[in-house]
Amino acid sequence: MSSSQPPPNDAERAESAGISRQQLMRRGLAASLALSGAGALAQNAPAAPRARRATVAAQVPDGFNSRVVRAGGLRQHVVIGGDGPPLLLVHGWPETWYAWRLILPALARDFQVIAPDQRGMGQTDKPLDGYDTATLANDLAALMDVLGHARFAVVGHDTGMDIAYALAADHPDRVAQVGLAEAPLPGATKSPDLFLPGPVNARLWHLTFNRLAALNEQLVTGREDLFFGYEFDIFTAKKFPAEVVQHYVDHFASSPDALRGSFGFYRAIDATMAQNADRATRKLSMPVLGIGGQFSLAEQTALSLAGLANEVQTAVIAGAGHFIAEEAPDEVVAALTAFLSPYRDA
Repeated sequence: MSSSQPPPNDAERAESAGISRQQLMRRGLAASLALSGAGALAQNAPAAPRARRATVAAQVPDGFNSRVVRAGGLRQHVVIGGDGPPLLLVHGWPETWYAWRLILPALARDFQVIAPDQRGMGQTDKPLDGYDTATLANDLAALMDVLGHARFAVVGHDTGMDIAYALAADHPDRVAQVGLAEAPLPGATKSPDLFLPGPVNARLWHLTFNRLAALNEQLVTGREDLFFGYEFDIFTAKKFPAEVVQHYVDHFASSPDALRGSFGFYRAIDATMAQNADRATRKLSMPVLGIGGQFSLAEQTALSLAGLANEVQTAVIAGAGHFIAEEAPDEVVAALTAFLSPYRDA
């Protein structure tokens, strides 16, 4: 930059506009993927292009195996390990099963942990349609059928939260307990307004951009480092190693289908909103854990779920932004172990 003065951070920009952090939350931060600890996080300047470098291999942890399972008419890639009652982990955007790698070994001491790539992502099939949450939830119900699990616990993060909610609402007899982390539920919880304060817009612009029919792919192709690198920069309190970001970037840059599949969830939001409006009329009967990062949604995840379930517990992951399992794995393991102990013991 030409000026010697550092750019204002999120909190300073909000103050200059006469907007308090509490007002930011009321305007959509609390019901979105925005970050409540704005001053502690990345500034809003676009990320610089990342140099291409050797990326980390998606090596599964010791004791886990990688499989491709045909279920529900879909070839689904899944990483499985551990011994105990089944625990299904559903990753978010823009990630794959690899998002859970740091917590898989610890959880495997108490559970058989099952971490699939959702439809359109990772090594799972990438059809042209089927990205509404009813279909995505049915994909995972079919996967668990093939794996021999009639009943299981599930934890979902980001878009995986929407899928896990649909799974619990649409298949309540299958889901013993559900953890929901760091996302809005379009059609069921408050969604952000279109015109947001600048600091919030810097984090939420992708929600509408990703829904475009083709222009987003045209703009991102060849610029995956900029696009996905920005998303990881803006949402993290503890920055990822460059090679980990590059791992995700390389995946979504690997083929037109990989990039298209990453946008599938967002392009189906109209259908998901209608489904969620119906789901919201029936409260979840199983125990629910609302999970937020300290510097992201914090307790707001659980507060947004209060009207959707009979029993909602709260977990705030200390030191984490949005990507909780990669920023604070020990804290996530502790929160999930405590919440799931009745399920494990039973």
